[in-house]
Amino acid sequence: MTRTDLTVVPVDGPGAEDVVVATHGPHEGSVFTGTEDGAIHRVSHDGRTVEKVAHTGGRPLGIEIDGDGRLMVCDAHRGLLRVDPATGGVEAVLDAVGGAPMKFCNNAAIASDGTVWFSDSSLRFGIEDWKADFVQNTRTGRLMRRDPDGTVTVVVDQLAFANGVALSAAEEYVCVAETAGRSVVRLWLTGERAGMRDRLCADLPGYPDNIARGSDGLIWITLASPKDPVVERLQQGPLALRRLVTKLPEKVQPAPKRTVRVQAYDDAGALVHDLDLDSSGYHMVTGVREHEGRVWLGSLHEPAVAVHDLGGSSSGTA
Repeated sequence: MTRTDLTVVPVDGPGAEDVVVATHGPHEGSVFTGTEDGAIHRVSHDGRTVEKVAHTGGRPLGIEIDGDGRLMVCDAHRGLLRVDPATGGVEAVLDAVGGAPMKFCNNAAIASDGTVWFSDSSLRFGIEDWKADFVQNTRTGRLMRRDPDGTVTVVVDQLAFANGVALSAAEEYVCVAETAGRSVVRLWLTGERAGMRDRLCADLPGYPDNIARGSDGLIWITLASPKDPVVERLQQGPLALRRLVTKLPEKVQPAPKRTVRVQAYDDAGALVHDLDLDSSGYHMVTGVREHEGRVWLGSLHEPAVAVHDLGGSSSGTA
């Protein structure tokens, strides 16, 4: 069932790709997002005030808030950055792994001990060529861990466009979206299954982008575009054909469809929410954050964030 109650909040810049909600401090309830021009914006909890608080000098994607109230920003051009929204200060944290620059730092999750789990979508293509990696299905994405002492470890590789990252409420597992694989891979961190890998969900009805744990403890997943039969066939075709397609003029290449859809799963992998919202005034949702019954959304292309009130929405579709 499609719901139309979506409030769009414009920001001063295109492509408000991700969203994060401040859960404490003087700006509790505010939402942070980053736009294509490198700016970081803070949106008041009621959406009435939008202010620019920093500029990364790159292209900010995933945004998290650390224990000190600073932002950990995954910048597609500059890597991991720490941003102080109070002063606008930007500190470079990590731009290379194993001596090689990251091409596509994308999304992150921060553990209670300060460990940062983050994704690098591709070893071959940057954000400007994301579609080439997606169609060619290079499977060079990685999930990595940065320990509090600065040690960086690749924990999962050969991912089909590594994207959103989230930790469970008890930090028993970390999961990462495989956009081209239409699934969310899970790595168990504690208990009898520690070190084992499975999937929180698979065969999704669309291509997942950013994911995040909500205040409800669920893992929320964006579906940036519905499953495309043409793309699915191309990914299984000869590499030469896949490369040829990505060299064709943009207007004849496969393109994302207009949609606003997010889902939420519990720790058992059961679908709890499936929100299919009106896409007439907003589309290509790539960021999601549930906070106290409100679902904030970001978009790779829209010059705005959006918010939906869950109300009585529950299991299945809402």
